[in-house]
Amino acid sequence: MGKELAKAFPAARLTFEEANDLLGYDLMRLCFEGPHDDLMSTQICQPAVLTHSVAAWRVAGEHGVVGDLTMGHSLGEYSALVACGSLSFAEALRLVQARGEATTDVVARHPGSMAAVLGASDEDVEALCREAGEVWPANYNCPGQVVASGLHRGVDRLMVLARARGIKAKLLDVDGAFHSSVMAPAAEKLRESLAGVKINTPSLPFLSATSAAFEKGDHLRSLLAQQLTAPVRFTQTVRLALDHGATQFVEFGHRRVLVGLVRRIRPGVEAINVGDPSDIPALLALAGKSSG
Repeated sequence: MGKELAKAFPAARLTFEEANDLLGYDLMRLCFEGPHDDLMSTQICQPAVLTHSVAAWRVAGEHGVVGDLTMGHSLGEYSALVACGSLSFAEALRLVQARGEATTDVVARHPGSMAAVLGASDEDVEALCREAGEVWPANYNCPGQVVASGLHRGVDRLMVLARARGIKAKLLDVDGAFHSSVMAPAAEKLRESLAGVKINTPSLPFLSATSAAFEKGDHLRSLLAQQLTAPVRFTQTVRLALDHGATQFVEFGHRRVLVGLVRRIRPGVEAINVGDPSDIPALLALAGKSSG
């Protein structure tokens, strides 16, 4: 994760080294070498995802690529806030570390689960959640894909109800009820960490997937805490970006999940992922820049 990017571009390697210094442990080694189980733990995974995303964004910036607005999906909002200048990388990393610790503590005390409901409307999934109880819509990812989150028994009831009605539902490989009211204690804990954070004036507009609106200033503190219990309104946020003239989307970091979601929200839209050196030529072509 990020190994080839760091090998090819000093800016990426320096980002991982900066994360090591800030966190006090060797995040770079965990990202590059594993072990996988350690990397996938919430306390490590969240800083790792942020660091890789920021490293890729910095490499893009060195190639002269600048966006018109920033947005993210859940944890990705922290790298989006770094990209628009509202948060320093150091502040974002500290907050993400606190976020991981807070959510891990809730998961230990109140285990939960999440399920992707496929092929149903948003309204149908919301109705299923209400009927099942103790489960809530958590991610509006794209049309026909809504993730529900809650306590185990609530998600289990939702799975039974969905299958009885011919609606496909698939359990996700997570152990927490993220983006649901179960995470309220974590949100309160994160508010304490957010209290002393400096929020800078953004150089680019930031589009929040928590509120599905453009946001800035001190209101970001409450939004980042609220994010833990609120659904991710990614579908609505991408549509708002499109309404404001966005024609190209670049996803920075590991995998290509958001690129696929954006294309399902607006078929045919230009969307690419940048996570390793092989992605740079496509990025430059998209931006109309020469690789030289």
